[in-house]
Amino acid sequence: MITRRMKRLALLLMLMGAMALLSGCHGSKGLVAFEVPDTFDESRTHEITFWAKNDTNMTQVAIYEKAIEDFEALYPNISVNLRLYTDYGRIYNDVITNISTNTTPNVCITYPDHIATYMTGTNSVVPLDALFDDEDYGLGGRMVKFDSPVQEEIVPKFLEECVIGDRHYALPYMRSTEACYVNKTYVEALGYELPEVLTWDFVWEVADAAAAKDEEGNYLLNGQKVMIPFIYKSTDNMMIQMLRQKGAGYSDAEGNILIFSDETKEILETVALHTSRGAFSTFKISSYPANFLNAGQCVFAVDSTAGATWMGSDAPLTDIAEDKLVEFETVVMPIPQFDPENPVMISQGPSVCIFNKEDPQEVMASWLFTQYLLTNDVQIAYASTEGYVPVTAKAQESAEYKDYIARCGEDNELHYDVKIKASQLLMDQTENTFVTPVFNGSASLRDAAGQMIEEVTKGVRRKKTVDDAFIEKLYGDVASLYRLDQQSGRSASTVDSGALGPLPATSVILLAALCGTWAAMGLYLLIGVLRKKKAKR
Repeated sequence: MITRRMKRLALLLMLMGAMALLSGCHGSKGLVAFEVPDTFDESRTHEITFWAKNDTNMTQVAIYEKAIEDFEALYPNISVNLRLYTDYGRIYNDVITNISTNTTPNVCITYPDHIATYMTGTNSVVPLDALFDDEDYGLGGRMVKFDSPVQEEIVPKFLEECVIGDRHYALPYMRSTEACYVNKTYVEALGYELPEVLTWDFVWEVADAAAAKDEEGNYLLNGQKVMIPFIYKSTDNMMIQMLRQKGAGYSDAEGNILIFSDETKEILETVALHTSRGAFSTFKISSYPANFLNAGQCVFAVDSTAGATWMGSDAPLTDIAEDKLVEFETVVMPIPQFDPENPVMISQGPSVCIFNKEDPQEVMASWLFTQYLLTNDVQIAYASTEGYVPVTAKAQESAEYKDYIARCGEDNELHYDVKIKASQLLMDQTENTFVTPVFNGSASLRDAAGQMIEEVTKGVRRKKTVDDAFIEKLYGDVASLYRLDQQSGRSASTVDSGALGPLPATSVILLAALCGTWAAMGLYLLIGVLRKKKAKR
């Protein structure tokens, strides 16, 4: 028999579950907005956590560790714990999961699209403008114990990327763009000459020509059974940049979704056409562009400039056996353009945000470490590991960095020519770069942009017909999958807890468990009531 006490206990458990769900969905009760303290109290000790991304590049790990060691020598009262991730998506998921319990890291390498979602927790991310301007501890502040750059020394284009709404919520850490790594030897073997600026028409024409086979099924260009003339690593960037070059809609600053357009349809039809000719594939479908490029199985490989050390016959990093490498001349060029007179390409790369804590002094410790990541020693060392570019003019214009660039091709390690040329490409093209609007849900929109190209490419390979009906269904499926029909009009300045895009798996499991618990409790109480009524009859 169910007693009144048992009913009360069940009701209490249900209420506790409801409170937990509200906390999980809306980011606990929130934190008090951060205010810059009058001074940083160095008599107090602080232990802060720094979440960073690394692709198992031990040189980069060593740079992080040295930066922490040097910073802790300057500030013995601050201890920095480094946690490395191999994927930005994992950082994003873990941060989202931890916001509700205020157990986020102190400092996190991330992207503005992700920060817009982090801001769903009340005052969870620290706006940095007041810290920038603080005379003592701000950028270039007089009490800072290292050579911190002043705000004007951060490349304006890169700093602008860290604005969400009307405030800065991050500092840029490194910047890259996309490059087209070209097998010039193959282009010329096909009877073509590389133009000064690649165009989409040129790339598609050459890629189609490279797909020709002999009667035995071998590719005429390389004599092998495998050839993917044009491979794109990041199809979200591909779609975003093609739309931008066309002057077509993607999204606006208010968070309105503009991607389901006739221009997008034209792009998808073009992708389908050249995929059907065997000229195009993607990283998700085929594998890393560098693997095919270096094996003589690709003509145009588009990837980040940050991946330049993997590209070319003499690349210091490679995932294929040495006997599979093919000798060819590698040329690093901007991505293909629709209008070569007005080149447009995306700016990307990690930024650093700071999470709010109950203790403003802990936030100050985080801020000082974040600034330290912008010092010349850290910026130049990290940029030299890949085709990244330092985010400060101070580092770019230093004698040390200029010497590094000038020694392009001197060896195939630190001064690997493809890597340095990739960095130079971004420095030459900085004013032609752009970023997409940031709002709560912009990360989901980015995923959707790439998903459409992936689905069209897979559809063609599976012998499906990509026609109006296919694309109309694709639009609907993608809008539903990424909840884009729920996100229109959600700008960064009005971020709330809705339209977050797909939840992390851990959050889904938690919510499912809570719902199951409530259902079981409700059923338990209902059975008790029915039994009691039956007993009274």
